[in-house]
Amino acid sequence: MSSSAPDIAPRSFRHASVLLDGAVEALVHDADGVYLDGTFGRGGHSRAILARLSPAGRLLAIDRDPEAIVDAASIDDSRFTIERAEFARLGEIAQKNGVHGRLAGILLDVGVSSPQLDDPERGFSFMRDGPLDMRMDPSQGESAAAFIAKAREAELTRVFKEYGEERYARRLARAIVARRADQPFERTADLAEVVKIAHPAWEKHKHPATRVFQALRIHVNAELEQLDAALEAALEALAPGGHLVVISFHSLEDRRVKRFIRHHVRGDTHLPRGIPITDDQLERRLEALGKAQRAGPQEVDENPRARSAVMRAARKRY
Repeated sequence: MSSSAPDIAPRSFRHASVLLDGAVEALVHDADGVYLDGTFGRGGHSRAILARLSPAGRLLAIDRDPEAIVDAASIDDSRFTIERAEFARLGEIAQKNGVHGRLAGILLDVGVSSPQLDDPERGFSFMRDGPLDMRMDPSQGESAAAFIAKAREAELTRVFKEYGEERYARRLARAIVARRADQPFERTADLAEVVKIAHPAWEKHKHPATRVFQALRIHVNAELEQLDAALEAALEALAPGGHLVVISFHSLEDRRVKRFIRHHVRGDTHLPRGIPITDDQLERRLEALGKAQRAGPQEVDENPRARSAVMRAARKRY
């Protein structure tokens, strides 16, 4: 394994890879092939992929979280390589490793991982008090606290509405702006409490700050832009016949994945009917591999976070 792992000690937080068997089954179709795990996390999918590969197979992994890179050091396998990067750069990473256009499969497990949520020091969760950070790579970009400190009310409203689908986005943004005038937000529990008090309609079994925290996390990490770029890069990095498998955890992500696959399955639908043209000319570059899959009752019982997971898979035609 090769990587430029940072000098950081890994923390111990339990992580159960969602849709593990189904994802690996859909992904690995050639035991001798080269595969890419674009979201290593804590390595559940990567380890399962390696178990399916022959001695000639190879796995390249990517993650921007420094703790994931440290955790990857536990994989002592000459077939495995990991790079610290955003998955939007998977095309660049594939070129660097000499496998661009040759990948037999690419897996993207989108969103935040359980260890990130469970570690209060990462600032992702309103359930545990910690610094208001939310960056998947704490060494890059702007933290949630920094964004909240300077964002205008209109910008906060847009983020909460667009990325959190929060009905009361403007009201919550106004409350945050009013409070920060007296004291800046630095802790997750503080922000969650202000949102909780300002929210006029609590949903059953859902903390009133859920959508605000989701929206901030997506914004801080540019998650949807990263996903769009990764999907486009994956299409070019795959070999003809290669498989693309994507696991999403909320509707904003899944809609993008569904739209991307559908577009490349249907091809150019604006051409006049009746013209004799080939699939290449239509640019039908993908073939869907079955219907979307969800976690079964047993997996949801064992890992409640799997409840919202949706997996889609496609094969590259050419």
